[in-house]
Amino acid sequence: MTTELKLSRFAKYAWFVLAYNILVIIWGVFLRASKSGDGCGQHWLTCHGELIPSAPEMKTVIEFSHRVTSGLDGIIVLALVFWAFLIWRSRKSDNCKTVLKTAVVSLVFVITEALVGAGLVLTGNTAEALTAARPFWMAGHLINTFILLAFLSLTAWFASGGKPFNFKAQPKTLFLLTVAVIGILFVGLSGSIAALSSMLFPSESLTEGLAKDFSGTSHILLRLRVSHPILSVAVGVYLIFLANWLKAKVRESFRVCRWANVLMILVLIQFASGALTLLTLAPIIMQIVHLVLADAVWISFVLLSASVLAEENSFAKNIFPAKARSPSRNI
Repeated sequence: MTTELKLSRFAKYAWFVLAYNILVIIWGVFLRASKSGDGCGQHWLTCHGELIPSAPEMKTVIEFSHRVTSGLDGIIVLALVFWAFLIWRSRKSDNCKTVLKTAVVSLVFVITEALVGAGLVLTGNTAEALTAARPFWMAGHLINTFILLAFLSLTAWFASGGKPFNFKAQPKTLFLLTVAVIGILFVGLSGSIAALSSMLFPSESLTEGLAKDFSGTSHILLRLRVSHPILSVAVGVYLIFLANWLKAKVRESFRVCRWANVLMILVLIQFASGALTLLTLAPIIMQIVHLVLADAVWISFVLLSASVLAEENSFAKNIFPAKARSPSRNI
């Protein structure tokens, strides 16, 4: 089997791993939204003290199946690392080394993802429990998930022929991308707060929900909920303008133009999804759709950023060949 065929098969597997992780995330959303997070009690790794629960309730089935899919995730990401190592050992190119690095980091964050999930269970921050620490647990969970998706996306991208890059791009480009990263993370954090408050303090109508948001006697989570649509619109508009600017800046790159277009389309669809989720009082199906779109926006932004940085690095090497020969840390 040729090296090119091995890389092609590995790339397909890397995209599969990314897709599988999104499925695990979807099931996690259903777990939270269905209030089944305490289906195994405050037990981990066991479920109610058993390896396999006997005569389980429905919420136990939901929680246990999430643990099973998460455990399988660890196995398939470990296989991703092992396969990446075999390819790098047989070829030892810079691109293969980069693929191996991103795969290893992905495995690290799969492990921390499991540990955060275990922490939520062991501390009782599941289902309808509300503690002072729960928002911070959810924030940590979300940030870890975003980092995991970023490195899985980069692994698949590099394996599919993406150029290695570093962060020696133009300062303006780096600044605008950094602002976007911070904005997306804040939107995600505000979204996790909004989802938690909607689950813990459900409303019968949109009017009732808005009244709770602006009431001085409401829980702080409810009063923070209004920040999510405001941040979402502001960051979404910023991403559309940023994608247009990047596309015009590196117009000769097919990858940059493609991912810029994908990002803009996804942001517009997410606007519609967010409005529909709000108007329908966030049923489970809309929560799942909204989160899947949020993950898709994040992944497309990561791949757009990787494409832009790779193009700027290539441009710099052509203009300043002396600098290209100097050692630098590629990602």
